[in-house]
Amino acid sequence: MDLQDTPPCQMKLLSEDDARNRRGSNPTIRQLQEDDSSVDGRSRADSVRSRSGSVRSRANSFLTRIPTRAELKTLTRVVKRPAVDIEFTDLTYTVNTASGRKHIIKGINGFFRSGEITCIMGPSGAGKSSLMNILVGYVSQGVGGSIYTNGAERQLALFNKLSAYIMQEDLLQPHLTVHESLLVAAHLKLGNELNEEEKKMAVEEIMTTLNIKFCHNTRVERLSGGQRKRLAIALELVNNPPIIFLDEPTTGLDIVTTTGVVSLLKFLARQGRTIVCTLHQPSSTIFHMLDHVYLLAKGLCIYQGTSQKLVPFLAKTGLVCKSTYNPADYVFEVLNKSTIKSLSAEIQNGKISWSDEDFEAENLTDSKICRQDTMANIPPVTVAGSSVNGKYEEKFPTSFLQQVWILFCRMMMQQKRNMLGFYIQLGCHLCIALVMGLIFQHVGNDAARPFENFKFLISVEVFFVYTHVMKNVMLMPFEIKIMRREYFNRWYGLKSYFTALTLAVTPFLILFTVLYASITYYLSGQPHSLSRYFWFNLNSIVICLVSDGIGFCIGVIFNAANGTVVTPAVIAPMLAVGVYGMGFGTAIEPYMQFLMSLSPMRHSLIGYAFTLWGDNREYFECPPNVVYCTHADPELLLKDIGMAGLSKYNEMGLLIVNFAVFKIMGYVLLKHRMTKSMNQGSSLGVLNFLKKFIRKK
Repeated sequence: MDLQDTPPCQMKLLSEDDARNRRGSNPTIRQLQEDDSSVDGRSRADSVRSRSGSVRSRANSFLTRIPTRAELKTLTRVVKRPAVDIEFTDLTYTVNTASGRKHIIKGINGFFRSGEITCIMGPSGAGKSSLMNILVGYVSQGVGGSIYTNGAERQLALFNKLSAYIMQEDLLQPHLTVHESLLVAAHLKLGNELNEEEKKMAVEEIMTTLNIKFCHNTRVERLSGGQRKRLAIALELVNNPPIIFLDEPTTGLDIVTTTGVVSLLKFLARQGRTIVCTLHQPSSTIFHMLDHVYLLAKGLCIYQGTSQKLVPFLAKTGLVCKSTYNPADYVFEVLNKSTIKSLSAEIQNGKISWSDEDFEAENLTDSKICRQDTMANIPPVTVAGSSVNGKYEEKFPTSFLQQVWILFCRMMMQQKRNMLGFYIQLGCHLCIALVMGLIFQHVGNDAARPFENFKFLISVEVFFVYTHVMKNVMLMPFEIKIMRREYFNRWYGLKSYFTALTLAVTPFLILFTVLYASITYYLSGQPHSLSRYFWFNLNSIVICLVSDGIGFCIGVIFNAANGTVVTPAVIAPMLAVGVYGMGFGTAIEPYMQFLMSLSPMRHSLIGYAFTLWGDNREYFECPPNVVYCTHADPELLLKDIGMAGLSKYNEMGLLIVNFAVFKIMGYVLLKHRMTKSMNQGSSLGVLNFLKKFIRKK
């Protein structure tokens, strides 16, 4: 039945057979029959949404019919995707707290159609974010009930490929232009689905449609709030996902910009997409622009239906909203324990939907027989992946090497644009190298000052360790936020990102390390030996790589504020045991020798000492004004600092092992942060496991 043939109906409940037909069929994308300017001006009865009233063959694919280019007014050059309706029944969500299990979501039901913009609303603590995270796939533990897409049981891996999640914060790459950001997204998300020319045409079309073409050469950091929000939406439209989730898309925007964003979302929904967003308390204008409203309170559904039908629904329960009052404000003001209970009972916790489409109220009665029969006739589906025995195997549109290259180029481009940061690092290394070189000037061959030379080595190591640890501690928390959005929306894999980041950081790390080491080596008067100079630089580079890995681990676990507190607590013990034993000779306790062997700083310090004083180095020069130099023999100096009989080759090998350990640990922590702790919204998610373990013990 087409939209034009749909007669106006009085309010009634949908029968179980009708509900079964409605979910068993695969709904098509709502066709856009009017021009952009006339969509919002028409009434919903004359809108572009069409809903089939007949039961289609259950042998239809999960991927519903895709409209031709002539049926779409915009975005005709993007990859075609299916229309997807979302349904959930008896959905529950519980979490463990100190006082016991807490029920966040309490058996709610709902149906979100393609071609509509659906808004999840509710007061603070209602469960909006929890419901959104469950639907998106952020949360899986503690979730009960069922979620369906087009009547079939949802396969999360496939669902993730068909959906995009735009977070409240517009976390974008700041040093790229709008056009560059979209091109990078197109290369990562489309792969070989479109050729190079088609990708560029799709990017141009998206920029024109979302009204950001005029600022295509503007860097992201210089965009206004509304422009950033449009760009965030545009980045996810590159691969044309049929489902788009948005968390508080209007936060921080003025009323004009907010209206523009909601109008854009409504327009995108009219092209067949399922748009689901959360809003805290919209204005009356914004509220009446919404197609579908889903109200939550205390984990219960208190209303589901169109925004225009909220007032009649409230009136039916004895709550009269004045015509001059914003219904979105009124419904929250009258909420209390009794009204929540009565409203939830009236709407049957979401089983009833007040709609002015075919029926003013629809009964979303469950039909397990229909779903089982529907799933049995759905052929395997592939979307940039493969299907084995009906189960979706996830793959990315681009290969591992392609992802690494694209991400590496993006990181290098951002580094090139952020020359201020480069010059700050360069200036710090130059200035501090000159200062330290002058402080320890000519101590390298002075037999009267051997321990000052040892202090010089300690100062070099401390500078390298803290510089590279703190850099990651400060930068990684912000980078993690951006990566979380891109990774969850399936732009790339963690291995690709981790590899590209390592490749992008290492050249600059080597450059600054060699610069600092060369200046201090020369000014401190160390031996003019090419092999010793080479080993001094090599030892410096490896300890910097180890420190970079330690900083990465801390930056992944903690936010910047907590990381600056934790870092000294981690590094100080390593440095303490690293320099332990000066003056002890061979009388170092066995347990201390074991602790010292665990510190990469100890291995680095031994490497420095043997580089400068080992390999049969000649005696130090004793100044003429000094009667006797006790440590003119380098071997005696190595013995007194507890390093006699060791090898710089063994220590270099142990340093490389430490580098590998911290790199692997960093990747494991990053993967855990992305896959397990993303829904917790805290940088301490990785430590929750330890907290629970200790509590159980």
